[in-house]
Amino acid sequence: MSKKNPQIASENMKMNFSKGWGIILYQALMFFFLIGFSIDGLNIVAPAFSEATGVDYPSVLSMATVAGMIGVVVYIFIARINVKVGARLLSGVCLIGAGASYIFLGNSKTLVTYCIALTLVTCFINGAAYIAGNTLIAQWFPKKKGLANGFTTMGHNCGSAFYVPLISFAIGTFGFASGMSYVAIGAIVLGIIGLIFVRNTPQECGMYPDNVTKEVYEREYFQGNSEDNGGWTAGKLLKTRELWLCALIIGINQLVTTGVMSQLVVRNTSLGFSQESAVGLMTVCAIIGVCGSYLFGAIDQKFGVKKAIILFLIWYCIALAVNCTDTTIGVYVSVAMIGIAVGAAANFIVSLPASVFGRHGFTMVNSVFFPLMQIVLMTNYLVNAFALKVTGSLRGAYIFYIGLLVVNMILTAVINPTKYNKDVATEQELLK
Repeated sequence: MSKKNPQIASENMKMNFSKGWGIILYQALMFFFLIGFSIDGLNIVAPAFSEATGVDYPSVLSMATVAGMIGVVVYIFIARINVKVGARLLSGVCLIGAGASYIFLGNSKTLVTYCIALTLVTCFINGAAYIAGNTLIAQWFPKKKGLANGFTTMGHNCGSAFYVPLISFAIGTFGFASGMSYVAIGAIVLGIIGLIFVRNTPQECGMYPDNVTKEVYEREYFQGNSEDNGGWTAGKLLKTRELWLCALIIGINQLVTTGVMSQLVVRNTSLGFSQESAVGLMTVCAIIGVCGSYLFGAIDQKFGVKKAIILFLIWYCIALAVNCTDTTIGVYVSVAMIGIAVGAAANFIVSLPASVFGRHGFTMVNSVFFPLMQIVLMTNYLVNAFALKVTGSLRGAYIFYIGLLVVNMILTAVINPTKYNKDVATEQELLK
């Protein structure tokens, strides 16, 4: 391909995103708040709320599961709203809603209000980052999504590495309610910035997708309105094999990643590491994940999302297998390898469906794909319980995860990674 036309946009590895860097930073920050507000930050928030109110900790901890389950249903409605109003407006409003709900969470006095607040936080921040944010990435970087995702998902790993110390410092210094409120203001400010400066498509900023020239865009990209539904309806998508494959592949990836990271500290302490050392290893894992984000983003860009996912799955299997040796050196090596895998996993949440379906109608595609993927992801609680019951150990659970990843290799092998992508079809016609 490159010999026939060295300027083909899909082969361009240059990071000349221009104003697109603003979209990348915006999405990375949304991912940072996503991880902090609804996942890792709960390691500090949940026990702090329990201590402040006297509510027993297991009950507080269980509210995260309730919030996640409710979120699966709510995401269907948020995704439909995204189709109607666009990603700019939805992301801004959801960020402001997430910040306001986080303040509400910090001022909760009962388990009921805590559950309501956490549910609102979870729904709003996922709506901002995964539903609206992923739509922005698909529209702005249809052929450079690999490189773009390599940077945006660094926000995931930075959230895992730095949000816990941040919220711990804020609550420890200013108290539970005030500390939560001060951090929440950051999300509200980001939402306001998004409403003012973010645009749904690069054309609204006088640019073209991937920051290509007008000539390249007219030659290599499908000339159609990328914000319409692309001929897709929810019913039609639910009858499409590739939609279900996308949801299963990404859902299993995220299920395994959630299971591994939620048990990593417990797993390492069971192997003889102190609590402090185990937490430190998890932080190292998250920091290494920043490298994984870029590495697999570049692999995606260079070789395509299908090859990148298969390589990722092989890498992940080896990482978990090394951990299962139950040796000290195995733990150190596996933490580094798992860090790379965790950093890569988030890249594919938008990259795979955007590759299969393209930017035309992606908002509609995402409105069906994301809730289905979340349903698969949320089964991690059942899968974890089943694996532990059957195998009797975390080591056995990790072996079970390896089996799931092997299943995912088979699913990935049969998917057509560009089947409905109109930009790719236009490019292929050009090269005939």
